Amino acid sequence: MNAPDFYEMFTLPEGVKKVGVHLDLKQPNTAIFEIQKEDHTLGNILTKKLHKDNRVLFSGYKSPHPLEHKILIRVQTTEETTPTGALKDAITSLLAELTNIKARFEFDLIRVKAEQEARQGGDPAAPGAGRSAYPADGIDGAAAVNLDVDF
Repeated sequence: MNAPDFYEMFTLPEGVKKVGVHLDLKQPNTAIFEIQKEDHTLGNILTKKLHKDNRVLFSGYKSPHPLEHKILIRVQTTEETTPTGALKDAITSLLAELTNIKARFEFDLIRVKAEQEARQGGDPAAPGAGRSAYPADGIDGAAAVNLDVDF
């Protein structure tokens, strides 16, 4: 079969950098980032995040070939920042957003578990019973809880 081995989709060969930067000399403040072993998932989310930045004039990505596991992200910025700076800012913002989503999910999981235990005859006087799982509401969300929940 002509298809590459499965492990080649995510294993970075020795001596190959994860991210390469190529400056576009035809356009000012433009660079093409070659990211190895990634696909449309990362390319789409990064370009969408870059589109929200007012300092970015253009951002787009492509996957050169279905059997090549890499993406190319083209970024053109204003004079206020560099393409590398804009991409770093987008990645930082994306990481913060994903961390927030993860924390909210974990807090809701704790809340659902507590509600299920209360409905199944759990002790209503138990610590945390009937209270919100969000730290902003006064509860420490880092408490050790078994998160095995069936939905």
